[in-house]
Amino acid sequence: MGSSGENVDMESVMTELIHQAALMVVEEGLDYGQAKRRAAQQLGAGRRLAWPDNDVLEEAVFEHLRLFHADTQPRELLALRQTASHWMKRLAALNPHLCGAVWRGTATRLSPIHLQLFCNDPKAAEWQLLDMGVDFELAATHAKSGEEVDVLQTWVRCEGLGEEVSLLLTVLDLDDVRGQLKPDARGRTRMGSAHALQTLLESAHD
Repeated sequence: MGSSGENVDMESVMTELIHQAALMVVEEGLDYGQAKRRAAQQLGAGRRLAWPDNDVLEEAVFEHLRLFHADTQPRELLALRQTASHWMKRLAALNPHLCGAVWRGTATRLSPIHLQLFCNDPKAAEWQLLDMGVDFELAATHAKSGEEVDVLQTWVRCEGLGEEVSLLLTVLDLDDVRGQLKPDARGRTRMGSAHALQTLLESAHD
């Protein structure tokens, strides 16, 4: 009996963690990792349970948006995608692909536009932004391979929102694009080319 009750309790905690994490993603603009850690801390879950994977959390984010932001989120998403398209054209030489919430469709005005750049020269993005007269900050993250890669952050004008939004540029090797466009079990890809984004934008006007 104790084991059954404990399982029910853990399921309840997991459900609440997913709910709280989705709330933080939408209302505070946290990324999935940050949201799961904060939600677990607030619930005192610690290491007692395996955290939900990102696909499960993403579904909860979609549901939260549908219930509470259906009147504003589609317009904000469209504005961010239009801005992303503009910058993908400007950075076309670096083979940009859109990923993250703006590509997947969960973005709000708090979400950054995240472009992955696939090029042979890791410094090419820096030189391109300097040539454009764009100020940026340089940081680093780890690719799926575990290798440290550069991330450039700048703030750009989003005309549809009437404000500046964060633009993140992750610089990856040209060969890393292989296999990145395979659809998941739901038929969705983790990122999209400029052409794929343009198709989404055109469908939004149909």
